[in-house]
Amino acid sequence: MGSEPALSGPDLNSGVPISQVPDGGMVAGHAQGKPVLLARSGGEWFAIGAVCSHYSGPLPEGLMVGDTVRCPWHHACFSLRSGEALRPPALNDVSCWRVEQRGDMVFVTGKARKPARTVLARRGPDSVVIVGAGAAGDSAAETLRREGYEGSLTLYDPDPDVPYDRPNLSKDYLAGTASEDWIPLHPPEFYQERGVRIVHDRRVMAIEPKVRRIRLDDGQTQEYGALILATGATPVRLPAEMERSSPPVRYLRTFADSKAIIAGAANAKCAVILGASFIGLEVAASLRARKLEVHVVAPEGRPLERIMGTELGGFIQKLHEENGVVFHLQQKAREIAGGAVTLENGERLEADFVVAGIGVRPNVELAERAGLTIDRGVQVDERLQTSAPGIYAAGDIARWPDPHTGERIRVEHWVVAQRQGQTAARSILDQDRKFDAVPFFWSQHYDVPINYVGHAERWDSIEVDGSIEARDCAVRFKRGGRTLAVATIYRDRQSLEAELAMEQAIS
Repeated sequence: MGSEPALSGPDLNSGVPISQVPDGGMVAGHAQGKPVLLARSGGEWFAIGAVCSHYSGPLPEGLMVGDTVRCPWHHACFSLRSGEALRPPALNDVSCWRVEQRGDMVFVTGKARKPARTVLARRGPDSVVIVGAGAAGDSAAETLRREGYEGSLTLYDPDPDVPYDRPNLSKDYLAGTASEDWIPLHPPEFYQERGVRIVHDRRVMAIEPKVRRIRLDDGQTQEYGALILATGATPVRLPAEMERSSPPVRYLRTFADSKAIIAGAANAKCAVILGASFIGLEVAASLRARKLEVHVVAPEGRPLERIMGTELGGFIQKLHEENGVVFHLQQKAREIAGGAVTLENGERLEADFVVAGIGVRPNVELAERAGLTIDRGVQVDERLQTSAPGIYAAGDIARWPDPHTGERIRVEHWVVAQRQGQTAARSILDQDRKFDAVPFFWSQHYDVPINYVGHAERWDSIEVDGSIEARDCAVRFKRGGRTLAVATIYRDRQSLEAELAMEQAIS
């Protein structure tokens, strides 16, 4: 996704002095017209493609950890030995290059054949069924095949467009700066070649755990050896009388939703956003990029204050106001009718359409009907197995024991869902893997990216390193003197270092 940057740094075909690459260091260069990262670890040399396969992040500006490198933008991780994408959000590998040391010089001599991946014989169950083909479901299916699983593999999802890049729906695609061909996670042949069957025209209506069987909406049944629930979440909806109103009310969860908002914006002049969530504010920024007048209505005193704190929340509000968004805080919509939204205080906001971003609910109904343990989500263990043997849950619905906070948490983040899909797949194959990843998400507001690692539902102090106003800061959320989460603006390496420190704290 995205385009490769202009070539920079030394021509690695011509070689560089060993002294220019310290142990544990990386150099950005190029070879045969391609950007290449050269890295040194102990007595070993590595060279891989320098551009992240996710959104084209600059890997040489990332963090080297052992024989891996982490992307500074969205924390994808690649093997320096092979270029393999080890950790989402990157799904595709980068190139691998040959390196030779001659005297006091080191050279990149050409592309290398990717080393064969060591895959142990994986019998696993005869069949795996995955309910949901979003971030978690897609990641689970891909991981099963990467790990050598050869059994029957079926994904059920009523969304005709999945699997696709959901974060882009409220960001670049909605703003009109990303084309539609960015949206699919993989081309259709990717799944065909790997023997992954995706079923869009059937819904799973019931699970029968004792006999390991699902029942579909047409009455047919399918047995499974293992089942992954990745049913995601559904937007909280407005009262029916508001939904039947004029102006029309839109939600944003699916590819079709994003396209409907774009179509509505084509001939519109003004829109009202209900809710100052990440989705609501990203939609506001995208609609401002399309030159619409945008009003945001929310019950809180500051946008995102509950997640980001007072100072960051205030900064985000000011940033949107500087870009023309008008806020109506500590207010809710009383009525939507007659081409306008009327607030509780009587103020009337004209609108060609309304976008409601007032939260989501995890889709736990299927799990609940099956008798699985529910605790504000589907309760899972450290391997993401539910209370029923052979059934796993991943993504927005999963509430897991988080080793970093010592609490059970449920997180609605894209990257978390992808990484949980990996863990669920490996658990099915009896790999001894626990889900202990540090939660990570990113949000984009105009030209300001915010990266967030960790999880802090509550805190007793916030420490700001740098200047929020200058858009150069790391904000630490602490409880009992311990850092639970770190939000950064234009401090990408510091975000990676915070993530690594949290990982090492439990190792």
